[in-house]
Amino acid sequence: MNRSKRMIVLLCVLVVACAATFAMMHYEQRKEKIQATDQVILELPPEDVQTLSWQYEEESLSFHRGEDGIWRWDEDDSFPVDEDAINNLLNWFNSLGATFVIEDVEDYSQYGLEDPECTITLSTQEESYTVTLGAFSQMDSQRYLSVGDGNAYLMGEDPMDDFQITIRDLIHNDETPTLTDVTSLEFSGLESYQVSYEEDSGKSYSSDDVYFTGNQALDTTRVKSYLRTLEDLSLTNYATYNASSEELTAFGMDDPELTIAVNYKVESEDEDADETEERFTLHVSRDPEAVKEAEAAQAAADAGETEEAEEVEIPCYVRVGDSPIVYEITESQYNSLTKVSYNDLRHQEAFWADFGDVTQVDVTLDGASYCLTTTEISEEKEDEKQDKKKDDDEEIHWYYHGEEIQMDDFRSALTNLVAEDFTDEKATGKEEIRLTLHLENENFPEVEIQLYRYDGSNCLAVVDGTPTALIKRVYVVDLMEAVNAIVLN
Repeated sequence: MNRSKRMIVLLCVLVVACAATFAMMHYEQRKEKIQATDQVILELPPEDVQTLSWQYEEESLSFHRGEDGIWRWDEDDSFPVDEDAINNLLNWFNSLGATFVIEDVEDYSQYGLEDPECTITLSTQEESYTVTLGAFSQMDSQRYLSVGDGNAYLMGEDPMDDFQITIRDLIHNDETPTLTDVTSLEFSGLESYQVSYEEDSGKSYSSDDVYFTGNQALDTTRVKSYLRTLEDLSLTNYATYNASSEELTAFGMDDPELTIAVNYKVESEDEDADETEERFTLHVSRDPEAVKEAEAAQAAADAGETEEAEEVEIPCYVRVGDSPIVYEITESQYNSLTKVSYNDLRHQEAFWADFGDVTQVDVTLDGASYCLTTTEISEEKEDEKQDKKKDDDEEIHWYYHGEEIQMDDFRSALTNLVAEDFTDEKATGKEEIRLTLHLENENFPEVEIQLYRYDGSNCLAVVDGTPTALIKRVYVVDLMEAVNAIVLN
């Protein structure tokens, strides 16, 4: 290689080296402009903000504060905006701080701020502000943000988490109250009766019974479970937020299938004030046209016109009182809300008192009578029953003909006498077994349960002379075997 060529090569190497050195120096200079910070980059008190809008992907939402100070959706003033949800968004800008600052940005695109993922615009009476949310940094996965001051910032917390929402997330939904002190319930429509709360009413042989319809006791556990169903009802999926009369008809809300009204007490925030009573009303219905279509399909199947009824999806709805919002619920929720008949809420057991209150059981089985008692009676003086006080903490002992007996199997079999179905049919079959349970209860000193053969699977229970329920015969057989194990031992 001649001298001139070597000079050209060396010159090229020098140029490249200089360029690299310049680039490195430029990089170091720019790198020095990325620095940690704890500065507040935007202070905007929520009460000063008059408009708020943002756009991300295809979603674009905008709101304004009305003259009455209430937030409204720009597209429809009738939309019930959730004030707390809007304030939650505004709180981001009350004192917006950054963790890192990149000063004098020349290329916003490298931070995702040229074409931001979300653009937020706020305004007060005097000024407008624009906040853009860009990409994540590769180093620590923090969001780049710009407030239009020539800098880019890295955020320790990501505002995008709260702004990735739709208009459905900003509605002020109706709420279901806490129903811990209910005084009464009223059902109308599919079921029509009232339930009252009465302590120490003397209407039942169980002290746990506090809910009654007339003089009939309901199962406290079942009533409370239904109240929890009302409390836990999720009112989020609105079908309309400003129902017209035509829409109410279309949703079946002009004549609801079931209306539930609950009266309950609320403690006053003022310690010196008395409790107040409030009323929660819920209407439940289904799409009337879909119901008719389903009924027509079933009728065609019953008439043999089709092999089976065509499945029809029936939308279900609820409405709180006179609220303009109608919510869509699932079929499962509809079924739970409408399961309120007397038979749904009554005791399912033939005998539901505390067995510890039973002092004696008279049994008639296969024509023979037996007496099981908690009082030890000698065979010579079987007719002389001695009073025996029972301590709550003391184990209760049972006797038959003066011999101590075990009642665990009997008690378990008695507990299993649960209704498969309720009926008022008169007994026509053979009596399988009869029990008379004597109780420590001045209002209900005894309860009589007669179990009659009904068919191969069930027996008919008659309680205190009234036909009540069908009970699986296998459980009746268990009861008879438990008695035989005692008296034949």
